[in-house]
Amino acid sequence: MNTPAPSPLTSTPSGRPRARALGIRLDGTPGPANALTDVPGVRIGYTTLVQGSSVRTGVTAVLPRGRDGVGLPCAAGRYTLNGNGEMTGSSWLDETGSLAGPVMITNTHAVGPVHRGVVDWTVANRPELARQWLLPVVAETWDGYLNDINGPHVRAEHAIAAIDTAASGPIEEGCVGGGTGMNCYGFKGGSGTSSRVVEYGTARYTVGAFVQANFGARRELVVAGVPVGRRLTQDNPMEDTDWFAPGGAGSVIVVIGTDAPLLPGQCKALARRVPLGLARTGTTGSHFSGDIFLAFSTANPGALTSVFPQSPPTDEDYDTLRHIPWGRIDPFYDATVQAVEEAVLNALVTAEETTGHNGHRTPALPHARLRTLLAERGPDVAG
Repeated sequence: MNTPAPSPLTSTPSGRPRARALGIRLDGTPGPANALTDVPGVRIGYTTLVQGSSVRTGVTAVLPRGRDGVGLPCAAGRYTLNGNGEMTGSSWLDETGSLAGPVMITNTHAVGPVHRGVVDWTVANRPELARQWLLPVVAETWDGYLNDINGPHVRAEHAIAAIDTAASGPIEEGCVGGGTGMNCYGFKGGSGTSSRVVEYGTARYTVGAFVQANFGARRELVVAGVPVGRRLTQDNPMEDTDWFAPGGAGSVIVVIGTDAPLLPGQCKALARRVPLGLARTGTTGSHFSGDIFLAFSTANPGALTSVFPQSPPTDEDYDTLRHIPWGRIDPFYDATVQAVEEAVLNALVTAEETTGHNGHRTPALPHARLRTLLAERGPDVAG
């Protein structure tokens, strides 16, 4: 008898269990892959670098309209909870309210080569865009505990490969792409994603979240409202050794995407709700954590253009935006908060124990112990 394939709601393509596989109760209705790639057109790609004993890093590419849609703007907005981090291209995004290329995520000291990689990819694949100017969006978190972050390991070709391999559907999570060397709440963290479906009249829109999770102190961790971190204090090398950084240091990058028609200011409003989803997992936002968030809408293709004019304007030369009324936006806030919370939990649950640079080790979240702690609180938090 054929064994049914595991559901993408509970398992990654490689078979790693996701948060729902542990029976964690979570709010909202996920999309079919429970991923940012549930938003039509969105593609995500990784380059994962694991070499020798000291290289544990990589690159993630989020393509709002896929490779063929690079250069076609999306409405977009961003928000910074704490500024100890970097997201290039932010000034132009703020100026125009639009995003026309991929969102790249890597480690702190690899922003330069990844930025170069996006330029090189565009020159090779979309030369008409490269004739004007390019301001790639590259964000980062710091993986120097597990990775030799000062070494020249991430190169432009790794960014190109992440773009070229970006795909739709279920994606891997945990120790992949830019999340390869990241830690979260004193456990192994990394890449995580989730989505929520929003009913709007006869339409069904999707709000998806992708996180590169590298934040939080062990004692802060909350799962489904239960403060489990206080009871998972054993085996915490980042705080029990002479490691120099305080608990909670790190960063988190979150990308929100939706096919709902939103104004740039409404995208920014979704980005401002990201901290509420993060807070559900326990963080209070460390001073030493760069917490930077971006949201985009793939609706209204052809609007928000910004190219050199080739002729005088005509009476028809206008952009038009159709958008959700502000008074009806709350369900999209709900979806954002719910998807961010689950994306963080997916990053934690899927990640594997990792040993890296200078012998530093980060344990994985102990699934059995977590199940036990949640079960003690009853069926409202786990089943």
